Amino acid sequence: MSDLDATTPRVFLARHGETEWTISGQHTGTTDLPLTPLGERQVSSTGRLLVGPGKLIDPRRVQRVWVSPRRRARRTFQLLFGSLPVPPSADSEGGGEEVAGVKVEGLFGGGIGSVVVSERIREWDYGEYEGMRPDEVRESRRRMGMEKEGDPPWSVWRDGCVGGESKADIEERLDRLIGEIKELQKPYMESGGNGDIVLVAHGLILRCFVKRWLDLPVDDSLPMLLSPGSIAILSYKKHDIKQPAFYMGMALPAGE
Repeated sequence: MSDLDATTPRVFLARHGETEWTISGQHTGTTDLPLTPLGERQVSSTGRLLVGPGKLIDPRRVQRVWVSPRRRARRTFQLLFGSLPVPPSADSEGGGEEVAGVKVEGLFGGGIGSVVVSERIREWDYGEYEGMRPDEVRESRRRMGMEKEGDPPWSVWRDGCVGGESKADIEERLDRLIGEIKELQKPYMESGGNGDIVLVAHGLILRCFVKRWLDLPVDDSLPMLLSPGSIAILSYKKHDIKQPAFYMGMALPAGE
């Protein structure tokens, strides 16, 4: 990593760990499922390896964390950051502000207000398709006459969800968030420092976020995988706020 890359703000995308519906393949939007025991271990392992002072996600460099309000995302945030030591100065009163079960005062570079639990990064609202598998959605649409012989099979990316969100809804929601992130990170292009962003959310909405970050439509055919409990990275090419990029590979910090 070049010196320039080292000072370029990044956006870390953290997918929550496994749930029972991750295993079954059911669409999980508003249903508030907990992590499975394996899901808890997935996230805990990621946190130990990648989160902490001098590690890939160094809280001292983090300006803002957005967390989906769903239980599985809030628990993932807690497992990633909750075991980190709170600076003594922040804990001197024996208290400190907590968000989603984590003492955040003094932990993040952005200070108080660094962590926001927000519907803006919630999962795609599947509406009437909540809890259904993709093949069940397609069969339901055929029965209702929404798909005819020869039509392309239903795709959430292209067709959205009856009673839920459409492709346009998702693009509008994420574009507003991306605009705010760029405004937050712009000053750190010159100064370096605490300009990193973390999003703790869900598999589909985070893949949509990657596409919008790259100025692609949500239904673009770009294939992506994001395993439960994993981290993806976005940043900017050539240290330029106008060139958002997907960070395909990044060396881990060499230590302090």
